[in-house]
Amino acid sequence: MSKCISCSAPLPPNAIVCEYCGTRNDTDLAGIHTYTTHELESARTCPRCNLAMKTIDLKLNGKFYIERCQQCMGLFFDPGELEVLLKASVKNVFHINRKKLDRINATMAKKSPSVNYVKCPECHKIMNRMNFGSRSGVIVDRCTEHGVWLDGGELRHLFEWMKAGGEILDQEAREKQIRKKEKEQMATTKKDAPLHTGGLHIYDNEFAPGDTDLFQVVQGVVRWFMK
Repeated sequence: MSKCISCSAPLPPNAIVCEYCGTRNDTDLAGIHTYTTHELESARTCPRCNLAMKTIDLKLNGKFYIERCQQCMGLFFDPGELEVLLKASVKNVFHINRKKLDRINATMAKKSPSVNYVKCPECHKIMNRMNFGSRSGVIVDRCTEHGVWLDGGELRHLFEWMKAGGEILDQEAREKQIRKKEKEQMATTKKDAPLHTGGLHIYDNEFAPGDTDLFQVVQGVVRWFMK
């Protein structure tokens, strides 16, 4: 569990403000990447606070810009940037710690009774709410065109999910789904395909002549037995 940088009290799940001393904890980026805040404000506005956000350079493999709200500490990533940041920040994870995943979700997941849809900071259209990955416990707000919004504290949650093997679990789930679809397609193809028996092509318990001469011979034999 994360602790307040001022009084060391435990922080609420996915929260940035300490309930005991009121200190705002910028724990998502401090100690993870050296970053600089540009003087100019971004043209993008925070979907929670409706304030202009600051552009931050995480200096990941050169320049790596994201937007952050100074009020709620929410973060906005362009398409694909969040995945790049997670992979660059959490490495050398080779197995899935399912107990740790359960513990992370139990202690860090939000316990909000209501669902609150927010607008994209760029186009101001309502974003889609979706689970980031298998058992991550983080519901992100995604604009298919412009990117992903994370509330304050959710990036820290995703880092812990990655460390517990969450990305590996998510990849296994995707591969399992692909194999399931492939089996379903093979079963459908096999069901619809004709059975080839000599010169007769059998379709769904019926047959059609493939070789005319052989078909006539078979008809003759059948008539002979029926006499």
